[in-house]
Amino acid sequence: MFNKILIANRGEIAVRVARTAKRLGIGVVAVYSDPDADAPHVRVADEAVHIGPAAATESYLRIDHVIAAAKATGAEAVHPGYGFLSENAEFADALDAAGIVFIGPRADTIRAMGSKAAAKDLMQEAGVPILPGYQGEDQDVESFQKAAKEVGYPVLLKAAAGGGGKGMRLVEKPAELEGALESARREALSAFGDDRFIVEKYLAAPRHIEVQIFGDGDGNVVHAFERDCSVQRRHQKIIEEAPAPNLAADVRQALLDAGVRAGEATRYRGAGTVEFLYDGKDGVYFMEMNTRLQVEHPVSEAITGLDFVEWQLRIAAGEGLPLGQGDIVESGHAFEARLYAENPDRNFAPSIGVLEHLEFPAIARVDSGVAAGQEVSPHYDPMLAKIITAGPDRETALERLADALAATRVAGLETNTRFLHALSVEPAFVDGLVSTGFIEDHGDSLFARATDDSLAITAAALWLAQPSEGSGDPWSTLSNWRANQPATLTLGVSSGATVDVVELEQSGESFRVTIERAASAADRRAEASSGESATFEGRVPRVQGRTVSFEFEGENVTAIVAPHRSALRVWTGVDYHDVAVVDLASTAGQHKSAEGSLEAPMPGVIVSVAVNEGDTVNAGDTLLILEAMKMEHQVHAPGDGVVKRILFAAGEQVREGDLLLEVEEPDSA
Repeated sequence: MFNKILIANRGEIAVRVARTAKRLGIGVVAVYSDPDADAPHVRVADEAVHIGPAAATESYLRIDHVIAAAKATGAEAVHPGYGFLSENAEFADALDAAGIVFIGPRADTIRAMGSKAAAKDLMQEAGVPILPGYQGEDQDVESFQKAAKEVGYPVLLKAAAGGGGKGMRLVEKPAELEGALESARREALSAFGDDRFIVEKYLAAPRHIEVQIFGDGDGNVVHAFERDCSVQRRHQKIIEEAPAPNLAADVRQALLDAGVRAGEATRYRGAGTVEFLYDGKDGVYFMEMNTRLQVEHPVSEAITGLDFVEWQLRIAAGEGLPLGQGDIVESGHAFEARLYAENPDRNFAPSIGVLEHLEFPAIARVDSGVAAGQEVSPHYDPMLAKIITAGPDRETALERLADALAATRVAGLETNTRFLHALSVEPAFVDGLVSTGFIEDHGDSLFARATDDSLAITAAALWLAQPSEGSGDPWSTLSNWRANQPATLTLGVSSGATVDVVELEQSGESFRVTIERAASAADRRAEASSGESATFEGRVPRVQGRTVSFEFEGENVTAIVAPHRSALRVWTGVDYHDVAVVDLASTAGQHKSAEGSLEAPMPGVIVSVAVNEGDTVNAGDTLLILEAMKMEHQVHAPGDGVVKRILFAAGEQVREGDLLLEVEEPDSA
């Protein structure tokens, strides 16, 4: 076994590898970029080496920097994690030349599987079924148009060196292919440094099932069963489970056998994943092989009781496969939900900011590489954590996942927590009726949320008005008070272009809150009335830290209040609302953007602008393309109109909320 290894990665996978290595008595070296100087993976390591600035191309992707750090610290081997250099054959070669062990497959295996075209050719030779398509060397548009016509639309364009949904485009008709290929090539070049593509027949609603394999490099390969990864957004997984639900025994065996054949064909070494599409009937088709540990590996660990990182280390150290196929036993069921810094209500746009509040459930395994107070930047993948639950059966494991997601709370930026919880309780998901089109098919229920914020506003007012637990000090509150008189608090709550007025009156253990709705800030200054208000009564408010407990309209309520940017985020059970307190005498809370304007949904770089000032546009037209976190996001016209102003050009950096351009309605132009 190794004495010391270096982990050439960051985030939760670096933390995970470090903990397993230290359990085995192996010394751990971390590498870090400027913003990661105090990140959890650095703190858990025995040593840490700075390798560059924030941009991954100048730090985590610098092969020379990583090798220099390994040599300087005496690390015998390098674990690449996933992402960054994990599937980089040049990196594996460079480590070999430096006399350092790469904890992963051989460079030639990475090269063969890193090209989707070469991988499909090899799998076809090995008798592994593949989807019809084109993976030729000729990369001109005409070749793709010809192949797509032969295969039949719709087709899927996929980056030959890609993964994680990047560089992937669905093309439903011939007229869309050239533009889709151009955009996908830009994205693939940015993410992988390679703009070669393949085209495949698109299956409308297949299942995405993968087989976990391990090989010793000498032709011996075993599997650790399969996982279902069908529920995805933008072709990227968000919930995985093992084993796959509602899978016929013969189909399952065909998948496992094909996965092992794929590993044998490549004389695989270490941990790998063979991914398949299943048409729901009897068709199983090879998609790709990931020559690394997968993000979702914990669900397979949960049902087998194995530590896959330990297996990687032992195989790389020359110890061979720890167990034979007959000794790998499956038991129970497991789920993993990926917690992302993104906003599902804005087409899953990435979100950045400081983690002002971070609370994970004690009832689940949580693999995370972030901590409260840490800034989430646009330079890296937006995944914050993985929440993993297991049980003796699928029903129990899923109930535990729902409970764990309900107890996960993040403030300071947007996350997909609420969306994940909605997925976990969606009846079709509970029944295991999954496919890659699941989110689109169930969008109405998955994106629905509670609209009544009365309870959250009441909790925020009580939190602001009450002294801290046990202080008894009226000076520590924001409320007005007189000796032997009820305490009162009046505040404005911003809601877009309007301001609600909240009046709280408390006397002893009783309180009354009145919420006057939806008057504009200008009306407030003129003392105009909105004409709509509601009054609620409650008892026994108690504040302890960020927790507010009280009786509201006869029901006991426990709310959590945390700072969220310039507002308060208030959780009342699974759902939450953001309460922005404003000065009633000011214009705060008014919408600052011109009517018809479009703001940047996230920080990024303008890739291209598709319109000119004075152009007439229709609702849904693409106005510009923004690149963020190595993915392209199209900004569309919200309605018919005329482009009045364009404020940024291609190549310029924008911040979240920056005004990009303005579109006026035709009759006002």
